[in-house]
Amino acid sequence: MGGFFGVVSKEDCLFDLFFGTDYHSHLGTRRGGLAVYGENGFDRSIHNIENSPFRTKFDKDVQEMKGNMGIGCISDYEPQPLIVRSHHGTYAITTVSKINNIDEIVQDIFDKGHAHFLEMSGGDINATELVAALINQKENLIDGIRYALETIDGSLTLMLLTPKGIYAARDKYGRTPIVIGQKENAYCVTFEDFAYRNLGYHDYKELGPGEIDVITTEGVKTLVAPDKDMKICTFLWVYYGYPSSSYEGVSVEEMRYRCGACLAKRDNVKPDIVAGVPDSGIAHAVGYSNESGIPFSRPFIKYTPTWPRSFMPTIQSQRNLIAKMKLIAVHELIKDKKLLLIDDSIVRGTQLRETTEFLYESGAKEVHIRPACPPLVYGCKYLNFSRSSSEMDLITRRVIAKLEGTDEVPNEVLQQYTDPNSEKYDQMIEEIRKELKFTSLQYNRLDDMLESVGIPVENLCTYCWDGKE
Repeated sequence: MGGFFGVVSKEDCLFDLFFGTDYHSHLGTRRGGLAVYGENGFDRSIHNIENSPFRTKFDKDVQEMKGNMGIGCISDYEPQPLIVRSHHGTYAITTVSKINNIDEIVQDIFDKGHAHFLEMSGGDINATELVAALINQKENLIDGIRYALETIDGSLTLMLLTPKGIYAARDKYGRTPIVIGQKENAYCVTFEDFAYRNLGYHDYKELGPGEIDVITTEGVKTLVAPDKDMKICTFLWVYYGYPSSSYEGVSVEEMRYRCGACLAKRDNVKPDIVAGVPDSGIAHAVGYSNESGIPFSRPFIKYTPTWPRSFMPTIQSQRNLIAKMKLIAVHELIKDKKLLLIDDSIVRGTQLRETTEFLYESGAKEVHIRPACPPLVYGCKYLNFSRSSSEMDLITRRVIAKLEGTDEVPNEVLQQYTDPNSEKYDQMIEEIRKELKFTSLQYNRLDDMLESVGIPVENLCTYCWDGKE
């Protein structure tokens, strides 16, 4: 995934840029970057943040960089922001994107005479560089940004810094957010709206799908009006978003309370305590506890003083180990207890299986699992949701393949596994329960989860759960 923050100010912007970008560290674990424009032109710094927090890596840079405009990002994949020299002049660009048709775009650009792209380690092309190449094919920046938004199959939200200001563009279906804040003598542009509140900004506007604005020291101007059709990612509320964030006017934390309450209303087990997998499952668990009257407790704690969110290796086996090592048991709250545990989701199932084993080893009598969202049956086509290279990494697809006797399951059959009222769905859930050794397993229903968000269903992307685009 990834997130970004930009500032346009009549004064030096580095303080706001530094802390605003840092507030996006929950969205990425690989690269951080800052680019600024001031009296001396453009300046940029990019660091690896896999084993060290953003603040630590950029503390010295912030003291040396100067400018009244800047953009920063936390990226889970490519290094950015990039500084690009083109017929549009020099600009810096950062993106949050997933490009499914990258090979086709690259070939088309080559066919039009583009010379080359820089190749990253592993052979991939930097997605942000590709977006810049698309923009540069048109006569002006506005047409170029529109062309990039329309050409990319997947999603694209971006910021582009020029000597005149920041261009901000939201994905054509609004799959990811972008918000503008304002304070005296400054504007900011951000993925997460909470990122600017402690910096003194207040809400100015949220861009609509496909909207393009330019932000200068003089104000905000809409260059391309928003489209009506929106498909914002529902998983932003379930997992990605920080608790203090809101999207489309809907609080992440409040949505998770409602989500947990929906789980409780359909449940009939009577555990001793309700707990959330730290940290993303905690709010859902609070909602469940409030609705059911079953006490909320914290039978294990995530150790974060020396292992923040950013300390997560890119290799999945290492991520699983680190995730397990970060959980510290409170044995007095586990021994001889019936536990109901809520997590945001089950993807591969590896971490939750290890957590369950950990609880049993600590003396738990029962471990009931309640994911806050429905079973993930389809790999996300629109966001870099996980590092899975195949849909068969999903535990649901492995179980479905086992039940059907083949990996090549037709979509009409897959659809039956997404229906909570079908026999195939029940078979899948029971097989997952047995494989992961849960006492019981009950997922949240799609209709309940969407009701917890509270905005029109047609404006929400649900592809990973129901396969509907």
